[in-house]
Amino acid sequence: MEKIILKNNEIEFEELEAKVKRKILSRGGSMMAVEVHFKKGGIGKKHSHDQHEQISYILAGEFEVEVGDEKKVLTRGDSFYAGKNVEHGVKALADSVILDVFTPQREDFLE
Repeated sequence: MEKIILKNNEIEFEELEAKVKRKILSRGGSMMAVEVHFKKGGIGKKHSHDQHEQISYILAGEFEVEVGDEKKVLTRGDSFYAGKNVEHGVKALADSVILDVFTPQREDFLE
C-alpha cells in the first residue's frame, strides 16, 4: 500500500550520479512527486517522455533549463512544463533543488 503522508526527513536519497540524487515523495493514483538535488554543474540530460507529462518547480538554486527550442535560466519559484515527447533538460548553475511532478507515475523510478 502506498503511503499517503510522508515526512521528507524519513525518505532516503537515491544516488543517480556524483552530482545528482533524488528522493520519491508522495505518489498515488496517476501522480508522483520527486525531489532532485544537484551539486553545481550537475546535469539532467536532455530527454523526452512518450508516456509522461512533467511539471518542474525550482525549490532552491539556479538552473539553465531547455524545453523544446526554448532556453532560460530559472531560479527559486520558477517552473516549467514538459509535455509528452517534448525534449527537456537542466544544468545546475549552483547547488540546487528541483521538484518534479509526473503524470502518470514513473514506474521506472520504482524498480
